[in-house]
Amino acid sequence: MITEKIQSLLEETAALTATTAKEVEDLRIHYLGRKGVMNDLMAEFRELPQETKREVGQKLNQLKQSIQAQLDTLRKNLPAEDGKKDALDLTRTPYPTPLGSRHPLTLVRNEIIEIFSRLGFVLADGPEIEDDWHVFSSMNFPADHPARDMQDTFFIARQPDIVLRTHTSSVQSRVMETTQPPIRVICPGRVYRNEAISARAHCFFHQVEGLYIDKHVSFADLKQVLLTFARELFGEGTQIRLRPSYFPFTEPSAEMDISCHICGGKGCAFCKQTGWVEILGCGMVDPAVLEANGIDSKEYKGYAFGMGVERITNLKYRVKDLRLFSENDVRFLDQFVGEGF
Repeated sequence: MITEKIQSLLEETAALTATTAKEVEDLRIHYLGRKGVMNDLMAEFRELPQETKREVGQKLNQLKQSIQAQLDTLRKNLPAEDGKKDALDLTRTPYPTPLGSRHPLTLVRNEIIEIFSRLGFVLADGPEIEDDWHVFSSMNFPADHPARDMQDTFFIARQPDIVLRTHTSSVQSRVMETTQPPIRVICPGRVYRNEAISARAHCFFHQVEGLYIDKHVSFADLKQVLLTFARELFGEGTQIRLRPSYFPFTEPSAEMDISCHICGGKGCAFCKQTGWVEILGCGMVDPAVLEANGIDSKEYKGYAFGMGVERITNLKYRVKDLRLFSENDVRFLDQFVGEGF
């Protein structure tokens, strides 16, 4: 009877032994293969009367599970030389595909965005191929400003008013002309400048600019936001200082330094013994910029800031050669596996 065969096989398979992976595989084929013992039993099972199938079916399942468990035990207890990692094991699941990592510039950009998002800023985007108005004129660049020269800007051939944007301030202009205050945005993106490629400069790089326009906005508001940002990005003990500067679209304007996070402000080769490292430019939005973009400068004020993502990435990861960011060298990129989000 089939029940006697099942009982006999339970006793037989419980005593199975094997010393190589091939022997284990042969046992699996003999008992569980398409032409194996279990397949023959299933053929007999299909001929049984309906009233006995339930009881016999349960015993067949128990037998199959018992055989599989015994084979797993044999496979697990194989000698080390037979179970070595490079041995071919047809029963093993496919090896996992190694995962890559996010690009270091993406890691830093995402961290910057996340910090300003918690401060109430929302993302804004715009085209990389822009017109003269949004890149220069709306930002209060005079007609004879050096940035308008071909030595500094990429112009589209036969279209003198179309350029590759030199800064993401063009996104700020587009937001201002289509949105009434209050406005609080950050504008990350790639920008282009006609510069010789070297370890310290490239013809394209990435910026994150911010803009806040509302009533009663002050320079003190700007300073507090930038201090919070610096401490979130570089650590709680980070200090900042603002130095007077000039930008066509802000007045007053400043460049912001942070205390060197490598030497703690004591002075080292990285900060050129000054204890400070420059990271961004900022200032109050010039009234002429507000008026050019359709915002009443008598009612509203605002501040703006802009930073290079490559510059911040250099500070965080001490990457000395900007060309590494665009060469796709896997040896360089593998250093950032497991970093950030």
